[in-house]
Amino acid sequence: MNIACSRIWILPILVVFLAGCQSKPVRDPAFSPMEPVVPKASVQTNGSIYQAGFERSWFENVRARRVGDVLLVTLVENTEARHTNAGKVSKDTSSSITNPTLLGKPFSFAMPYIKGGDHSTLQSSLGSSHEFSGSGENTQNNEFSGSISVMVTDVLANGYLKVRGEKRISMTGGNEYIRVSGIVRPEDINTDNTIDSTKIADATLTYVGDGQNSMASQMGWIAKFFISALMPF
Repeated sequence: MNIACSRIWILPILVVFLAGCQSKPVRDPAFSPMEPVVPKASVQTNGSIYQAGFERSWFENVRARRVGDVLLVTLVENTEARHTNAGKVSKDTSSSITNPTLLGKPFSFAMPYIKGGDHSTLQSSLGSSHEFSGSGENTQNNEFSGSISVMVTDVLANGYLKVRGEKRISMTGGNEYIRVSGIVRPEDINTDNTIDSTKIADATLTYVGDGQNSMASQMGWIAKFFISALMPF
């Protein structure tokens, strides 16, 4: 019985030690490198030195244009947004009923069951007042700088290039992932085979992390419940 109890206490300790071990970055399969397209074997014809599909220009530039080519993306994202609103609503209501006059005398009746109601009248009044005011302000700033190499994954029918790339950085306390994907026009690629991230169409830029540092900045599930729509109060 004592041996079984000791094993039960050992299991949580092992879990704590395993959780503290540094894990390697996990590769996203969607961002795996693309293999260059292998040219089809040329059919031997009349012995000419030119073979279709195996040509290489002596004076071509270094800009990416084929599947498997590498392109350097310069991250120059800097956005700022601000939204402010204010509202105020007020409403006042007042209603009154004048006591009627019968035969030259104000109408009155006796209510013996109500204190002070011996000479009650029909005169009455009603009033209400409502007021609401509110304001809100939202400001957001985002800045993303650096560079990352991506790879051409497809060449579209119009000549545009679909690119995708991932950078994995392993540090103490967690891993960092930078992912970039989108569509690039060959005309926007600089002569040094670089392009700004602002010139990528349908761009997706992701900077996420995992491990201890990332978990420390996340809200716990109990705190999420108290600020969610499920909280009735």
